[in-house]
Amino acid sequence: MSLLESIGEPRDLRALEPGQLEELAAEIRGFLIANVARTGGHLGPNLGVVELTIALHRVFDSPTDSVVFDTGHQSYVHKLLTGRQDFSTLRQEGGLAGYPDRSESVHDIVESSHASSSLSWADGISRAYRLRGEDGRYVVAVVGDGALTGGMAWEAVNNIAADKKRKVVIVVNDNGRSYAPTIGGLADQLAGLRQTLDKVRTHRVYEGTLDWWKARLQDGGPVGRFAYKSLHATKKGIKDWWAPQGLFEDLGMKYIGPIDGHDLEAVEEALQMARDYEGPVIVHALTEKGRGYAPARAHEEDQFHAVGVIDPETGQAVERPGARSWTSVFGEEIAAIADEREDIVGLTGAMLIPVGLQEFAERHPERVYDVGIAEQHAITSAAGMAFGGLHPVVAIYATFLNRGFDQLLMDVALHRAGVTLVLDRAGVTGPDGPSHHGMWDMALLQIVPGLHLAAPRDATRLREELREAVAVSDAPTVLRFSKGTVGGEIEALERLHDGVDVLARHGSGDPDVLIVAVGSMAPMALDVAERLSSQGIGSTVVDPRWVLPVPRSVVGLAARHRIVVCIEDGVKAGGIGSRIRQEMRAAGVDTALNEVGLPTEFLQHGSRGQVLERVGVTAQRIAQDTLAQVLGTKVPFARPLPGQDLPTGQIPQL
Repeated sequence: MSLLESIGEPRDLRALEPGQLEELAAEIRGFLIANVARTGGHLGPNLGVVELTIALHRVFDSPTDSVVFDTGHQSYVHKLLTGRQDFSTLRQEGGLAGYPDRSESVHDIVESSHASSSLSWADGISRAYRLRGEDGRYVVAVVGDGALTGGMAWEAVNNIAADKKRKVVIVVNDNGRSYAPTIGGLADQLAGLRQTLDKVRTHRVYEGTLDWWKARLQDGGPVGRFAYKSLHATKKGIKDWWAPQGLFEDLGMKYIGPIDGHDLEAVEEALQMARDYEGPVIVHALTEKGRGYAPARAHEEDQFHAVGVIDPETGQAVERPGARSWTSVFGEEIAAIADEREDIVGLTGAMLIPVGLQEFAERHPERVYDVGIAEQHAITSAAGMAFGGLHPVVAIYATFLNRGFDQLLMDVALHRAGVTLVLDRAGVTGPDGPSHHGMWDMALLQIVPGLHLAAPRDATRLREELREAVAVSDAPTVLRFSKGTVGGEIEALERLHDGVDVLARHGSGDPDVLIVAVGSMAPMALDVAERLSSQGIGSTVVDPRWVLPVPRSVVGLAARHRIVVCIEDGVKAGGIGSRIRQEMRAAGVDTALNEVGLPTEFLQHGSRGQVLERVGVTAQRIAQDTLAQVLGTKVPFARPLPGQDLPTGQIPQL
């Protein structure tokens, strides 16, 4: 049995000797490389937190002590040490989630993968423990240096620091290059001195002595108060020279570090000091993303932050040759537009490469801004840029639009700012699970006055609609597209006067069904139409291109069909289908409409196809339901044919 196999729960770690711990760390890295290479996942971040996670579970007693991972993509090691060692179906339907998941283990707490929230969780959990009299329980939040660029993290720090008795330990997993450790003898001496000083500073006797002298000197009149201020300033200046702790200690929190996050003994000692202090403490650990895996360390872009299926020996991706992603199409087109227009600027939130702005940044580095994990700031800053005469393009994942919604509504839309938002990974994203699906955006955007929303069906329409979006200077525009590979081109039979594309017509005379395809759902809509045609049901398939505001021609077409079916990959509640129905009613059109989309649920991980099948969004299911509605055996009933009061019939198998 390997050492890793002998670990069934965190307490098993405490029986291991130092040499065994080093062996265990090596085993874990080998396990991660071999397994994540087969399934894909967040490899680099987890290779960087092996020692940190081992030490954390040796010092603290999970689940009595609560361990919260910010974002959660770096929780694979935590899963291994808490009894979950079957990674064969990681991030696949029925397998382990790629993030913490309460249904998997009592050791998992926060399932959301949205960054910068862990410290607020820690604040709330620690408040609850104090109020319930559970003073012996600690809360540990593991947060990356990147997540500290989010304002919410600092709101939480401000609150945690205000209560000196709460047992909160914030572990900063710093794998960024801004705090890269220096090397050489002097660095080693300084590191040793920092840890020696920290032992003294976090001791209760030290704190008591400081409080005694502070009280005596401040009660000693002007001379005493002057002496206290002078001594305090001298002490603080010396500490800030040794370590970058000033910001945290100015807020009233103890700071330990920086420490080598791959030195098990040093990490464990630092965490033990933090535990013994029994108050809010920051432990600053310097780590290397991709530690122990040469291909990851050599990867300049992100040290294998997230990978698909790769060759574990070389790190090379195993992928279908020639496949083009939606993101790459956007990246090429926005760079071309930026070449043509000097007023175009790009903004993103710590995702320059994933959202396709890299080429734009390489050509025009002075016009692309990465604001960190700060979507709220990005969108309001974009409003300011628009006021200043620029046209900002804010590129983020669709799921992160939620975080900047107030700014879109009140800073951009209210001021009629010409800002374009580009939402990558819209709809069902698949393996990353509930908090990464971009399924909420269209319902949210419905209520923004004056907003224009486009959903391209293929690469040509993406380029076309992006150019149309940046031509709007007096209202917000949004362009959304899916994760993954762009399908083939879908040419229109006809473009109507208001830009709506007619993709297919089946049957003669007045057709029965109007199928409205939203963006990437166009291939499925065409499949549904073919299935209906085989059963003698005529249909028209349209792609509105711009789904908001609802084009008038869609309403007009609805009046000439017996039923409307809107197929979208967002939540049905408040989605595009419901908006079309409202516009139809306002125009006096009483044609029945069936909204086909996602339920208002948190959808578990799986491939895009598996998730859609799970919720019934398949061509076969939609065709069956539509046929039943036309025949009058399922609500909403299609409008009866002339002379037919109550349509009835049997549902054939499609």
